[in-house]
Amino acid sequence: MSQLFETIKLQNKKLFNIEFHNERMNNARKILFSCNDFINLEDVIQIPAGISDNIFKCRVIYSEKINDIEFQPYYEKKINSLQAINVDWIDYSYKYLDRSNLQKLLCKCIADDVLIIKNGYVTDTSYTNVVFYDGKKYFTPNTPLLKGTKREKLLREGIIQEREIKLSDIYKYQSLILINSMLDLDIEKAIPIEKIIIRNE
Repeated sequence: MSQLFETIKLQNKKLFNIEFHNERMNNARKILFSCNDFINLEDVIQIPAGISDNIFKCRVIYSEKINDIEFQPYYEKKINSLQAINVDWIDYSYKYLDRSNLQKLLCKCIADDVLIIKNGYVTDTSYTNVVFYDGKKYFTPNTPLLKGTKREKLLREGIIQEREIKLSDIYKYQSLILINSMLDLDIEKAIPIEKIIIRNE
């Protein structure tokens, strides 16, 4: 079976949201590999001596066990526009290392990234969950391809709410914000709804 991975934010030599990564990784190991043990990532990740206080991506590759741990400097992608594409066949319920199906969508993309629509419902972009802002509250689709760790944290804190969001609903909102383990909910980086290109595939 394919390997999976977790991407964890490291800044000032501190790992962020580790409990959510632990939860997702161990749930995946239990379901996909019938593992009943619990791996605590804080126990297995050794932060390199002398690493700077800058932001790094710590990528943990795993299956039944931890297979590799990598540290890479983080450079935020600038996303100013999205293209909505209907892809009813896609499935990314677990964070597989093989992301080729998601990468193929970018080959057709005429915007900075894709907004994936499955069976008429908004899901995710190629590498983030999404949060819509209506001017007062924040809502995330209840149909994500992958339940991200930042998304889960914000839901449990009550900062965002789940909602059924169809492609036809997006104009009810002012803007859309990209979130993942490296990207916080930042209204200053919101993408205006008019920057979403609608195109059927």
